[in-house]
Amino acid sequence: MPVTVKTFQALSEAASALSSDRAARYLGGGTLVMRDLNEGDVSMTTVVRATDRSLQTIDGSGARVRIGAGVTFARVLAERDLGFLHPAARSIGGPAVRNMGTVGGNLFAPAPFGDFTVALLALDGLVAVQGGFGLRDMPLEEFLQSRDRQAGALVVAVSCIRPASADAFRYRKISRIKPKGGSVITLAAHVPQSGGRVTGARIALGSMAPTAIRAKGA
Repeated sequence: MPVTVKTFQALSEAASALSSDRAARYLGGGTLVMRDLNEGDVSMTTVVRATDRSLQTIDGSGARVRIGAGVTFARVLAERDLGFLHPAARSIGGPAVRNMGTVGGNLFAPAPFGDFTVALLALDGLVAVQGGFGLRDMPLEEFLQSRDRQAGALVVAVSCIRPASADAFRYRKISRIKPKGGSVITLAAHVPQSGGRVTGARIALGSMAPTAIRAKGA
């Protein structure tokens, strides 16, 4: 079955194309969409792309870091200001996947993948979504819970807290095949402290459910 490729400069136009065609998928790095196409997914007849430069921008100057959805994991690893996210980015596939895979695309990766999303969830992640309602931020946890109902919405960027210290954030991926196998479990924890006391804790788990989840009872 032939597949139509539509490329837009404006994010609103790309989001409109997605919302008007149920058989459309957005193409970022291609590590998910191209695999499905190569495996013969006949439900996809249109591929939508966007060239807006904001998809490639990183703003690491504030207390919250904002990363464009089209930023690759190789780019994350090249940014010194994003050092706290390097372990998570490094755990994504091999060099070829990190050169192509994007931060936005990882939000849609099914278990046992989507490890970078686990780190973002522990760091109070927000997702900037462009849809027919305009541009809005929504908590990553809410986005993941409704991910399968987000047809027509275009992820523009993600943001997360910058840990106050190296000790405040930890990430670990456990897999049977190293270094790039699927996760048996992925753990991320943001545990800030003040005066020797824990002032808050956010623990996230991957491969324990269809999407990354919070360990709220821990």
